[in-house]
Amino acid sequence: MTATQSTRGSADLAARRGPGSHSSGPVERDAQSRETMKRIVAYVRPWRPLLVICAVFIVVSCVASLLAPWLQGLAIDEFVATRDRSGLRTIVVLLVAAYLISWAASLFYSRTVASIAQKAMAQMRKDLAGRLQTLSMRFFDRNRTGDLMSRVTNDVDAIDQLLSQNLMTVAWSIVQIGSLLTIMTVLDWRLTLAVLIPVPLSMFLVATLGKKSGPRFGVYQRSLGQLNAEAEERLAGQRAVIALHRQQAAEAQFEGLNEATRLSGIRAQTLTAAMMPIMWGLGNLSAVSVVGVGGWLAVSERGVTVGLIASFVTYASRVGQPLGRISQSLTAVYTALAGGRRVFELLDEETDLPDAASAIELPAVQGRVVFDHVDFEYVDGEPVLRDVSFVAEPGQMVGLVGPTGAGKSTIINVLNRFYDISGGQVTVDGHDISHVTKDSLRDQLGIVLQRTYLFTDTVRENIRFGRLDATDQEIQAAAELANAHHFINALPRGYDTVVSEGGTNLSLGQRQLIAIARTALADPRMLVLDEATSSVDTRTERALQAALLNLMRGRTSFVIAHRLSTVRDADLILVVEDGRITERGTHEQLVALGGFYRQLHAAQFRGQAESA
Repeated sequence: MTATQSTRGSADLAARRGPGSHSSGPVERDAQSRETMKRIVAYVRPWRPLLVICAVFIVVSCVASLLAPWLQGLAIDEFVATRDRSGLRTIVVLLVAAYLISWAASLFYSRTVASIAQKAMAQMRKDLAGRLQTLSMRFFDRNRTGDLMSRVTNDVDAIDQLLSQNLMTVAWSIVQIGSLLTIMTVLDWRLTLAVLIPVPLSMFLVATLGKKSGPRFGVYQRSLGQLNAEAEERLAGQRAVIALHRQQAAEAQFEGLNEATRLSGIRAQTLTAAMMPIMWGLGNLSAVSVVGVGGWLAVSERGVTVGLIASFVTYASRVGQPLGRISQSLTAVYTALAGGRRVFELLDEETDLPDAASAIELPAVQGRVVFDHVDFEYVDGEPVLRDVSFVAEPGQMVGLVGPTGAGKSTIINVLNRFYDISGGQVTVDGHDISHVTKDSLRDQLGIVLQRTYLFTDTVRENIRFGRLDATDQEIQAAAELANAHHFINALPRGYDTVVSEGGTNLSLGQRQLIAIARTALADPRMLVLDEATSSVDTRTERALQAALLNLMRGRTSFVIAHRLSTVRDADLILVVEDGRITERGTHEQLVALGGFYRQLHAAQFRGQAESA
């Protein structure tokens, strides 16, 4: 089983797992880690020539920096003892040159690698954004927004840290270790062995700690995603929290998740934090070993000089540096691997609403919509629509009424192909919507929802969202059609007024008028109005209805309404109860029928009379 197969579709599972859950054994986790690292590295492959040049500069930097201790030992043995000032000046110049070369090479490869990492991360974010745009409503129904945001931000940032800093740190450390061993062996193999005496024990400890740390970082990243999901949800619902005076309860719930995240972070980082002291201890032990062995060899006149011992003491202290940096980088490596798995789970997620291989572009339609014995269920075995059949002729207004949860919005979701039906057929001008591309279908279907969403941008750009290539004149014409032009001109900066997040600096009616203008600009052949006037007062409702009548003229329209006044003039009214169409006809026909519609009409008429 490949890592892609093992992770596909597990975004849903990740959203439901607790902070301490595990889904695979050590062998499978190792395989997943290798596959994840391959896929991360694949993002930097387009810049392989630059990476090769960086590798050359790493070698130059390491070798130049490691020549310095040898030059220092040479100075002690050859020039300090003989008081040769000219030779000392030469050594000083060579030392300065070595350090400058090391610094310049280090600066070049650090900046280059950082630039490559940012380009790679930009591509990864682009891939994630593109993937999210292809996924169905069913996917977003079962995944929390905050967790998805955490994957796009925190998890990608963990990979960014790995590519921009830690992989180069590991590469530099490996090159430095190799250079150290080469130089020390050339100078004296006996002192080299003295330096390496503590290394096996230290490497065993690091390997053991690292193997135990990996799964803990996976738990930490999932816990962080849950924390972000909770924070996003609480912020989005802050008005309800304040209105119900539930700040303390919300704070307590967040604190519980925060504490769980803190503990999982401590468990993940405790082991890796112990690695750095071990590596520094290695350097100290190596220095002690060199002094002991080197001193014995010098006293025994075995060809070891004081300058050589001094050089090896410096080299011994540097042995711990690259190993320490590798151990430090392990934290970032494990974090990036855990984040990478979550990122690639999302990238591997396949939409459950793909266009058929033979799907065609839906041509410009007249708007004849036919539901032919349609069945639908969100969850297998729990039907929501049962044998729904009706015909909407071009230009007709079709009203959908019925109790909450009866299936009215589901009919619209099916028409938009947000979900695929489980039985029957839906056609538009004779074209089965499952055999046309989703984009071409939705291009000809405009929607105005009960609670529209406005972006943090100008009023002009919010309307332009309906058709991105629209001119300013076309935007104004759409606003005039929606009866929005007058109030927009009255705003502080007219069409250039910036809408705050969610449109909170506008009234609900104004937001709806902008949404109507946006839909009018798109000029769809069919319209869906989902409770578009139910959340406003009667006076605003009349203004919205006038705008909606302008918008519906000549278009096939589906209107979901609780207020029967909204659909009184509809060409066809469908009464939906428990997923079935139980009554159909015009307003007069349904009132005369004496069924559910008449009861609903009588109740609303009585309520209006009592209110009056």
